[in-house]
Amino acid sequence: MFDGTFRKPVDRAVKPIGALLRKTRLTPDHLTIVGLLVGIAAAVAIGFGRLWVGLALVILAALPDLLDGALAKASGTSSQRGAFFDSTVDRVTDSLLLGGIGWHFALTEDPRIVLLPFAVASVSSVISYQRAKAESLGIEAKGGLMERAERIIALLIGLAFNVLLIPILWIMLVLTSITAVQRFWKVWTAADVAPVTAARIEMRRSRRQSRRVARTALRRTSIPRRKP
Repeated sequence: MFDGTFRKPVDRAVKPIGALLRKTRLTPDHLTIVGLLVGIAAAVAIGFGRLWVGLALVILAALPDLLDGALAKASGTSSQRGAFFDSTVDRVTDSLLLGGIGWHFALTEDPRIVLLPFAVASVSSVISYQRAKAESLGIEAKGGLMERAERIIALLIGLAFNVLLIPILWIMLVLTSITAVQRFWKVWTAADVAPVTAARIEMRRSRRQSRRVARTALRRTSIPRRKP
């Protein structure tokens, strides 16, 4: 939801920073790796109950994730490999953060509540898979009540106010599940004749037509000519 609403204003805001970073020797992949390392530190801090430290580190981890795209655009190094790397690191970071919360619950709460952050992580992975699979079929699957930006903001609120962490995770689980249903329905209704399917049908027709033309040309060249 936030991604679709605030993406363009945020991109415009960080564009000058990307231009400044271009003057350094940093690459977008460097920023992505830095974000991953800070995310690991945040997960460890959260796991051992240092929630305020974890809060600060999660915010710091979000900055490289925000700026790597701006640097890629400013330096003209945007690529499919970079986008794949960034997306993979985002999924790893999210899992580590929720795993750190689960470890914290195992030390301080009823052990059964550990299943809550892992349930959020599981449904979040379904959302990510739905988008990836839909885009491989040529269908857009963005949107929903609880995308990654909303999940990170909710986690920040929960880390800032420890008493709200468990209720916020329950809310995240419900809204993330609704988002999964929303994306499923969106792709399901758009997949009657997906663009990639239509392209494949057209490709088969073109191949059949090419074979017919080739056979016709072969017959014409194989007919012996009469001598005058």
